[in-house]
Amino acid sequence: MATVTNKYREEIDTQRTLQIRELCRKLPQACGDFLRGIAMTAGTFTRLAYAMDLHTFFQFLHTERLFFSQKEVVLYTDDDIGQLTQSDLTAYTEYLTYYLKSNEDHTAPERIMVNHDLSIKRKLCSVRSFYKYLFQNGRIASNVTELVPLPKIHEKPILRLSLAEMDKMLSTAQDGAELSKGQQRFQKITAKRDYAILSLFLGTGIRVSECVGINLGDVDLENNAFLVTRKGGNQVVLYFPPEVAEALADYLAEREEIEPLPGHEEAFFLSLQRRRITQRAVQNLVKKYASVAAPLKPRISPHKLRSTYATNLYHETGDIYLVADVLGHTSVDTTRRHYADMTDARRRMAAEHVHLPGDPEYKGPSRNQ
Repeated sequence: MATVTNKYREEIDTQRTLQIRELCRKLPQACGDFLRGIAMTAGTFTRLAYAMDLHTFFQFLHTERLFFSQKEVVLYTDDDIGQLTQSDLTAYTEYLTYYLKSNEDHTAPERIMVNHDLSIKRKLCSVRSFYKYLFQNGRIASNVTELVPLPKIHEKPILRLSLAEMDKMLSTAQDGAELSKGQQRFQKITAKRDYAILSLFLGTGIRVSECVGINLGDVDLENNAFLVTRKGGNQVVLYFPPEVAEALADYLAEREEIEPLPGHEEAFFLSLQRRRITQRAVQNLVKKYASVAAPLKPRISPHKLRSTYATNLYHETGDIYLVADVLGHTSVDTTRRHYADMTDARRRMAAEHVHLPGDPEYKGPSRNQ
């Protein structure tokens, strides 16, 4: 099993770093300072998300707020940035619900951007983190972003597959039943790969980014183990059940007959183009089979399969710490927050074990009490 740095991960980090630098060239110098300041504690994915959110924020200020329209965004000083008012931020919150976005060279039509509460909250949190950094480093006199409340997020029930739906999803990946004729033509070619990917999600709970990043040297079928590169770059060894091992072995035998394109030789899962499969392709793959297995659950995604695994593991073990460890959560509170309703069945059990006087099963206090 490989223990060296994942080259795929390095390539993705390099691409994101270049994207961050390109965005920083269009932003005030303070933004680049902020992103470099968090480089030791935040991965490239997080920093790129910050950079994109800050780009949206400063474009809004430049085009929608008179005070900030007087100079180009890249020329904003710390003093300019410190002039932000509560009114500006409230207007930005409203702006995020619906706005038009064009590409830099205006060669394509403007895109309609719609954000709901969760996305708005994330974008506001990015701005808050930026202003907090400037305030703590004495670069602005006050942090007005703390005065504007964040949208209240209403918890939604966790969407996951039942055992029957899991079984149908896997069987559909094997035989293509109920897929369209066009889908069946591709399914015949990708059946073993698709079945292996779905089995891996449902049997280990890995993220889609972790799935596409798996290399041939990361998988140890003798010990039913594989090396996963987590968010932030940490590598851990996870284990899979025999059913997953069988699915991976079947696909691997087929994979060995394929000659990948240069640069993709180490990728475990390949696309029909003989390249490392992309996250978007895996997302579409899951959606395709879920539409047959769970037609009333249109939002099934790789992350929902992760939720399915987490819930099944918790119901089998009752160990929230084990679930957090396997999922790669740095804090068990994250697991509790995302899978809070997993404890509902256990709370129901508590009620079943307590009986009051008048209940036929009430036995009264013991002699020792």
